[in-house]
Amino acid sequence: MELRVLKYFVTVAEELNITRAAEKLNISQPPLSNQIRALEEELDTVLFIRGKRHLLLTESGQLLYRHAKEILSLSEKTSNEIRQMGKNISGTISIGLVEGSAPDIASKWIESFIRKYPDIKFRIMDGNSDELIERLRSGLINLAVITSPCDQTLLNSFKVGQEKMTAFMSKDNPLSQLPGETIDLSLLKDQSLIVPSRESINDMIYEWFKEIKAEPRIVCKMDNYLDVAALAGCNVGVSLFPKTSYVLNQQIVAKEIVNSGRLVEYLFVWLKGKPLPLADEAFIDFVRKSL
Repeated sequence: MELRVLKYFVTVAEELNITRAAEKLNISQPPLSNQIRALEEELDTVLFIRGKRHLLLTESGQLLYRHAKEILSLSEKTSNEIRQMGKNISGTISIGLVEGSAPDIASKWIESFIRKYPDIKFRIMDGNSDELIERLRSGLINLAVITSPCDQTLLNSFKVGQEKMTAFMSKDNPLSQLPGETIDLSLLKDQSLIVPSRESINDMIYEWFKEIKAEPRIVCKMDNYLDVAALAGCNVGVSLFPKTSYVLNQQIVAKEIVNSGRLVEYLFVWLKGKPLPLADEAFIDFVRKSL
């Protein structure tokens, strides 16, 4: 199978109309029809069911379409990489970083990557995980570091870090007077809670309390981690956020939640099925090897 013929096949499969496919490929209809028939003969199968007005893919045609898309994508990626061999990787990498540990984690990669590839520039956007996933979908960024979980059908991902969930509370809260720098989740069951707005994190917190046969009293959900200390310091409630959400504030005390599994994981993610620039691919590979 030639790449040219696979491209013809993919176009017909997407248009499901020989005339429109021929126009899109800028060739005449008879040669295109002949190429598809020759491909069917070569594979000894029927790829399309011919209707009066449009075509339908057979099961064999659907299988070939999926693999043909992968082959053509790999071919384009390989060609780009070969053209870049011997050249310095350049361009701008657009990456989103969730609040918390992500900026600290990513700063080490970025510093080392720029040293290796001095022609690379970075464009960094911040936000919560849901915002960054939406920016990936819209094409504003190609890469992101978010908190788990993520939709595995939508995103490629691998773990790049984790940190303890922490309870931030006012010095006026009696729990702040307990000895030590940790706290058991059971002591928080009657407290008003301030939590991240992301629904998956909310679900996780509800599961924690379910384990101790209690239900969390959530009074506030927040997008911006920087405001955690302000609300906790004013005794609005106890904030449950990753440890690095802490900002210096004389009015609050931070205590790690000691129960097992009370962690938040950070994931490096990018969209499945979307071809990436060579610089982005190189950065993904660099990050994997640095872990």
